[in-house]
Amino acid sequence: MTARKAPRTVPATPSTAEDLRSPFIRLADLLAGLEPGRAPLSAAVGEPQHAMPDFVGPVLAGALPGFGRYPRAEGTQSFRAAAAHWLGRRYALARPLDPDREVLALNGSREGLFSAAIVARRLADPAKAANGRPAMLLPNPFYAAYAAGAEAAGCEPVVMPTTKASGWLPDLDALDPALLARTVAIFIASPANPQGSVASAAYLARALEIARRHGAFLFSDECYSEIYLGAQKPPGILEVADGDLNRVVAFNSLSKRSSLPGLRCGFCAGDAAFLKDFLAFRWVAAPQVPEPLQAVAVAALEDEAHVSASRDLYRAKFDLADRILAGRFGHVRPDGGFFLWLDASHLATPGQSGGEAAAVKLWRDQGLRTVPGGYLARRDLSGANPCADYLRVALVQDLPTCEEVLHRLVAALA
Repeated sequence: MTARKAPRTVPATPSTAEDLRSPFIRLADLLAGLEPGRAPLSAAVGEPQHAMPDFVGPVLAGALPGFGRYPRAEGTQSFRAAAAHWLGRRYALARPLDPDREVLALNGSREGLFSAAIVARRLADPAKAANGRPAMLLPNPFYAAYAAGAEAAGCEPVVMPTTKASGWLPDLDALDPALLARTVAIFIASPANPQGSVASAAYLARALEIARRHGAFLFSDECYSEIYLGAQKPPGILEVADGDLNRVVAFNSLSKRSSLPGLRCGFCAGDAAFLKDFLAFRWVAAPQVPEPLQAVAVAALEDEAHVSASRDLYRAKFDLADRILAGRFGHVRPDGGFFLWLDASHLATPGQSGGEAAAVKLWRDQGLRTVPGGYLARRDLSGANPCADYLRVALVQDLPTCEEVLHRLVAALA
């Protein structure tokens, strides 16, 4: 039997004002005063721009009277039932979810992920504080709402390194027991933003086992679950939990799945005891989702045709990327999501990271707006940002526009 290596401490990063700013505010500052070299074209924001489903307008028109009522914090019965049924169809769940106890409506998954951190800290074992400042673990790079929620909860956001060698997922066996002893919640994302890596069922099961053993909540961000580029659907944390949802909550939304980012309608499902306290918090502190928007979400959850068509379009875009980039900039077709994650280290200078240099060059030469990878991550204990030399490019527009994005990339950076 092979001896296990001693656990390595996951680097923690001190909070700074810069760390807490939106990546897009930092990008605006980076490009301020620079003129675009061509007509501006944005590949910066992960905002799906596929045509919205045909049923949205008629369903919304039929539900207009709902704007005359304050919506309930938990969501309508029909929406929670639709979310529970969709989860049951999408995943191999050990048992049906109870829509009255195990599902809540969210004003988009971002709001839910942020608010969940605050509730997790309130529910944490007091002994966590005895081990040092309570912590929340985030993949690095990470969705900004995770860190913002941890900060709002009074916890230390601690980054878990993800590297090419680790398959762009955190190395769970590298987590230090002393860190886990003060950990309140662990955030994971699969498919990951921006690398597109997909966690296996075994990986998710391992993450859940670690969270439970150390009295932490596991928050699984699955908003890209339906944008998978291969034949296999990404597994989800609820099916891995095998019917026991203690300390696990999954988050999803209609933004990516149904190309409805402006709907601001999502949901979470999982631990009934946690959701009871989460609902109590939401009644006084969280935005509710208007009933007409929930009616649209119900229709979207009951229809898979528009989701399949959208997924086929994303696959076509990555077929283009595979051909046009042809391995340049370390391009590897991701397992899921709609981002390119490109290596721009050849552009790095002593005063500017490769990701920043690439973003500036693309804007100046080609009018193309992209996001430096370092703006999506934090420095580790060594003082280095592991994503500083990467560039994130969102393939969210129609096929001809994405082809134009790819050609501009090659023209500027090759």
